[in-house]
Amino acid sequence: MRRTSIKNTRINGEVQKELSRIISREIKDPRIHPMTTVTDVFVTPDLKECKAYISVLGDEQAQADTLAGLKSAAGYVRRELARSINLRNTPEITFCMDQSIEYAINMSKKIDEVMRNQSSVNEDVDDVELDEE
Repeated sequence: MRRTSIKNTRINGEVQKELSRIISREIKDPRIHPMTTVTDVFVTPDLKECKAYISVLGDEQAQADTLAGLKSAAGYVRRELARSINLRNTPEITFCMDQSIEYAINMSKKIDEVMRNQSSVNEDVDDVELDEE
């Protein structure tokens, strides 16, 4: 089975949905930040391994704590995943931190700052042109 087959894409989506549910509603570990999102999931075609990309809205300490909490709860998460999804094999889950949302927020802030500076420069230029007339 190819990595991008329709079946594998459907399995990835279903595993992502169930992981999101399990992490947000079933795990009671206080280390896991409440604003944790499963951004992407890649299950190997043989259904043996799964990489789950996690995004945490918080500081670096919250991200590290959440990742540690998820790694310690990996067995429980896998067992709950096996109960909710009927697959031939339940994949071994590896959690990875996804920085793309944080990167996008930072870039958006920088763009807004540049736009504010650009508009203030344009206003200054307009004021100078009006004074010259």
